[in-house]
Amino acid sequence: MKILFAVSECTPFVKSGGLADVAGALPKALARLGNEVAVMLPKYSQIPEPWKKRMKKQAECTVAVGWRQQYCGIEHMAEDDVNYYFIDNEYYFNRDSLYGHYDDGERFAFFSRAVLEVAKAVNVQADIVHTHDWHTAMVNYLLKEEYRKHPFYERMKSVLTIHNLQFQGIFPPDVTHDLLGLEMDHFHYERLECNGFVNFMKAGIIAADHVTTVSPTYRNEILTPYYGEQLEQVLQYRENDVTGILNGIDDTFYQPKSDPYIEAQYDSGDLACKLENKTKLQQRMGLPEKNDIPLISMVTRLTKQKGLDLVSRIMHELLEEQDIQLVVLGTGEREFEDYFRYAEFAFHEKCRAYIGFDEPLAHQIYAGSDMFLMPSKFEPCGLGQLIALQYGAIPIVRETGGLYDTVRAYQEEEGTGNGFTFSAFNAHDLKFTIERALSFYCQQDVWKSIVKTAMNADYSWGKSAKEYQRIFEQVTRSGRDVLE
Repeated sequence: MKILFAVSECTPFVKSGGLADVAGALPKALARLGNEVAVMLPKYSQIPEPWKKRMKKQAECTVAVGWRQQYCGIEHMAEDDVNYYFIDNEYYFNRDSLYGHYDDGERFAFFSRAVLEVAKAVNVQADIVHTHDWHTAMVNYLLKEEYRKHPFYERMKSVLTIHNLQFQGIFPPDVTHDLLGLEMDHFHYERLECNGFVNFMKAGIIAADHVTTVSPTYRNEILTPYYGEQLEQVLQYRENDVTGILNGIDDTFYQPKSDPYIEAQYDSGDLACKLENKTKLQQRMGLPEKNDIPLISMVTRLTKQKGLDLVSRIMHELLEEQDIQLVVLGTGEREFEDYFRYAEFAFHEKCRAYIGFDEPLAHQIYAGSDMFLMPSKFEPCGLGQLIALQYGAIPIVRETGGLYDTVRAYQEEEGTGNGFTFSAFNAHDLKFTIERALSFYCQQDVWKSIVKTAMNADYSWGKSAKEYQRIFEQVTRSGRDVLE
């Protein structure tokens, strides 16, 4: 099967969040299943020079953005049996950040149409076009409404994966004609319009031959008003064509027994080496070197979505009452950055915060931590808890989305479970759950058993890639035209 991924970011080239990890790992997993896989993404200025030097210009074309004709360079490289095509236009992609610009609607209208134009220019006649989030959701709509009328595209089917429904690509009505080049009769509720605006995510949902989400629980949640972000009725209409498939992690990159970033490699049978990583992390962060003190970590975006308002309500009290250490790595909303700076000042012997991101340090934190805190308000899948499990840092999470699907609360009667969980989005419940985890940490035989259970599970992309393969095969066999 020929599969074309259209993504706005992708490791190892450029990353702002978990989408890039999925876009980096899933194509490789599908290639290992015998598929012919290509990935298209913008050639951002942030891509490191060593990768740029490996790219070879393959072609160029023009792409219509409404009445404009914009240059589109096409550069190619192959890696791990996957072909990567980089869409080159410096006006749109030579920016100081990937997103958050005044003309993001125009930038990704250009990229969406460029994906389809470039596919023909380099003869990538895919069976499946797989798009991700709002930045590429318009590919599904343009393919269905315009491009499938031409012989090259007529057999192409499309799948959209929703990574985070909160971000939808919402723009004024005139985007319909001015940027997308579509007649204004596309701007009505059964098509592009949502609450008086053009909604790129909605366009993808109604036009894709199938829609997936990044966990089964998140799939069910977004059908409800609380999680549906005002698109729950659209999703309910497509309910039979929406499937939740749990993300995996790249277990060659996140692998404690071979990780080059950590002090000592280890596995579930050699937990003494995990303690070496804890000591090294304490040294690096300037914390007292004590192996018997539980070290709790967070590697996260510092936002309300991640439950940071709960953490800020109880952490001061917890640090006062408990003999623990806290290490935080992340960046985000100013109030939470300032809170952890304050916590480091107020509890200098217990707390350290690195405001920013450092990939090697993230690995060292996972390897050196005893517990990993992730009390999200909502979490489509979450990669942090999967990485933490792989490294034996026991997750403390709220039961939502992919957290519910991957972390099972420890049950002392049966000796089962790989973490600690709570249900209500409530600071007191979070504090109680942390205290419960700390009580079992004091029972080292029990704790080692929980760590081994966590580390011995399979968090790779193997199973999930087979589920995507099944969906792709189902879609290509179907003759259904979803908008008719």
